[in-house]
This record gives sequence, C-alpha cells and structure tokens, in this order.
Amino acid sequence: MLSGTKSRFARWIDRYFYIRISTKITLLYAAILFFVLILSTAILGVGAYIYFYRQAEVDLDRSIHHVMSNIESGYAAEAKFWFEGPVIPGVIVRITDSAGRVVLDTDDHFPSIETVERGRITTPVWANPEMEVSEFQGGAVYHAQRSVEYGGIPYQIHFFRTITTEKDFFSSLQRLLFYTVAVCFVLALIAGHFISRRILTPIRQITWTARSIEVERLGRRLEVPRARDELSELARTFNRMLDRLQEGFTQQQRFVSDASHELRTPLTVILGYSDMLSRWGREDKNILDEGITAIRSEAENMQQLIEKLLFLARADQKRQAVNKEEVDLAELLYDTMEKMETVTTSHEVTLGRNDPAIVDADPVLLRQLLRIFLENSLKYTPPGGHIHAYSILSADGSSVTVTLADDGIGIAPEHQDRIFDRFYRVDSSRTKETGGSGLGLSIARWIAERHDITIKLHSAVDEGTTITLTIPTIRG
Repeated sequence: MLSGTKSRFARWIDRYFYIRISTKITLLYAAILFFVLILSTAILGVGAYIYFYRQAEVDLDRSIHHVMSNIESGYAAEAKFWFEGPVIPGVIVRITDSAGRVVLDTDDHFPSIETVERGRITTPVWANPEMEVSEFQGGAVYHAQRSVEYGGIPYQIHFFRTITTEKDFFSSLQRLLFYTVAVCFVLALIAGHFISRRILTPIRQITWTARSIEVERLGRRLEVPRARDELSELARTFNRMLDRLQEGFTQQQRFVSDASHELRTPLTVILGYSDMLSRWGREDKNILDEGITAIRSEAENMQQLIEKLLFLARADQKRQAVNKEEVDLAELLYDTMEKMETVTTSHEVTLGRNDPAIVDADPVLLRQLLRIFLENSLKYTPPGGHIHAYSILSADGSSVTVTLADDGIGIAPEHQDRIFDRFYRVDSSRTKETGGSGLGLSIARWIAERHDITIKLHSAVDEGTTITLTIPTIRG
C-alpha cells in the first residue's frame, strides 16, 4: 500500500514538475533580470531618499549657521536682517518666546508649531539626530530649533524646511520603478521564451532525428549547424557515435552471418555422413571408416571454431582474462619453435638468433600469438618450404623484436590491410582446405593490443610473408 502511494506520488511529481530546458532558461534569465532590477531600483530609491533628506539637512544646517552667527555678532538685532532673507530660500524661520507666542515668522501661512509637533515621526537613521521630521496632511517638513537669550529674555528659534515636493516625487518615482520592474519582467519572460526556443531549435531537431533513427535506419545523420558552437559540436559528436554504432552493428551482423556460415558447413557434412552411415555403413567397413574420419575431422574443426568464437566474445565483453607475469621470451620462443619442428615433417623450421629478454606478458596468450602466425606459415607455405624465426634485443634494451618469416605463397597488397578482420580470408576455398576460419589473426591482434605489441607485416605474392613483433621489455 505504501509503495503504491509512493509510486503515484512519483508519477505526480514527474507529471507536474517536468520543465523543459527552454522554460528553465527563460525562468533563470528572468529571475536574474528581476533580481538586477530590484537591486538597482532599491539602490536608486534609497539613494534618492537619502539625497532628499540630505539636501534638506544641508539647507537647514546652512540657514541655522547663518542665523546663529549673525545673532552672536549682533547683526540680527536689526530688522533689516530679517526682512532681507536670513535663510536659504525654502527654509522658514519662526521665533517664539518662553510663553510660546510667535515673535517673528518669515511665512505666516506655514502650519503652526503645534501641527508640526503632532506630526513628528521617528527620525531616519541616516538623518541628523539634532533635526526632526514631521508629516501631516498636505505636507512634510524637516525641522530643528535653537535656544537663544536676548535682553535677558529666552527665545526659541524654529527652522523649517518643507520636503513635500520631494516626498511626492519620491512616491511617484517608487510607483514608476515598480511598474517598470513589472513590465520589464514580463517582457523578459516573453523575449526569453522566444529566444530560448529559437536557440534550442537545433536540440529539438537532434531529438526528432534521434527518435527517427532505428536499427534499420542507422545511415541517417544529423544536420550540423553552420555556426561552430556547442550545438554543432554536439551534432558532430552524435554523428560520430552513429558512425561507430553503425560500424559495430555491421560488424556484428557480418560476424553472426560468417559464424553461421562456418558452422553450417561442418554440420552439413556431419549430417550427410551420418545419413550415409545409417544407410550403408553397417555393411561396408570402408564407408564406415570414411564416415567416422570425416565426422571426427569436422567435429574438431567445429570445436576449434567455437573456441575462437568464445575467445572473441569474451574479448568483446572485456571478460577475457590476461594474467601478466615476468616471462623469459627467449625460452618461450625456443620451446614454441622446438614443438613446431617436432610436429612438422613437411617444412623446415629453424630458430636463429634468440636474444635473452624478459617481458611482462601472459605466457599462455603470448604463446598463442606466436602459434597463430607460425600455423599460418605452415598452412600457406607449400611442402618443403622454410619457416624461420629469430629475436633481437634493441640497443637500449627497452624492446625486443621477434621476426617470423616464411617463403610461402604470400599476400597480395590489396588484402594486407584486411587480414586481421574477423572471418576475412584471402582465398576462401584454399583456406577451407587447410581448415582456416579467418579468426586466428583477429585473436592475434587482440592479444598484441593487450600487450602493447606492435605488429608489422611485409609480404609479396609467391615470395613469402614476414611478421615483425616489437615487444616492450621490463629489463634489459
């Protein structure tokens, strides 16, 4: 019950939280733009807000300094000083006595001191703590006061700086910025949607093409955009992957076809001889011997073929074991050539120079590598021919060169590049007579690659073949 609930929840998540890349890009860029707009708007708003208070503070501070300095110098006692404008335009001065009566007022229409006091608000943190801010219906002021004594009578001098216009402008600016951010965000969403869809169009084309490619249609390829960007590189990489897949699939089809053909032939022979034995083999001893010999020969060929197929299958699946150890190559080559000479009576097998060398290799696989080339020499060298081997250690002791040569029928130049392909045979009829399946050299190449062995082939028709193996050593 619980697992079913989790499964339904997971499907719900997949269904409602699936977001296309274009949508993600649009939302991401819109969010970045929104953050930048909000940040710039906040900085602009705070800067304007501070500037308004700062300007009012500067006007008040200059006016206060001018009035107080003139009072100290005695010049403010003259009526002319107050009528000529003692403060910066926009600043209002109001003087009251100890009873609160207004003695002097530069603007009779300005709200009363009681109204200003009732509208007092908390002074912003960036404002001068010696000054105050008041807001009331129809306006806002920045104000401060100073106490003086003249003729033994105390007075209060009130300084006011209206900020109503600035406050209204700031409110309008806030609304304008808010609408600007909202409109820009919507425009960013719309533009980002179309731009991201346009940018990702090649990806959608790649997706459609990839969906249309099937095993039977591996020949299709993606159209590479003209621009040399990430998308064109993706298309080229995908096409290269398809090339490798098509090549691998073609090789697999050919491998299966060739393996089926190779197995079909001995099975046909076995079935034919079995049928012949069931009819006449009981009465005719010669037919019985011939049938048994043929069946055994074909069964041995099948066994060898299956073993090679299994070897290559394990190699393709990276399950073929390679157990490397220190191997005395000179001893291994000597033993291999000695056994070849023992079992071969129709050819002259000789081992020439054989330098001591220690290599890091799997002795079983390395011996198999040598035998594959030597057995090929036996197959394609006419009776009485010569098969010769020798090894030479390099001057610096870093590698040893093993040369296997024969004077057989040789290989034509047009076939030399393909002899290591699976099931490839230069002359299928002649190879069949000698029991070849076209897999030995493929196995040899795999063994050489696993041991960092370089194979060089030199061959000419009716002159023979020379195989040169360059094997790295582990000590000189």
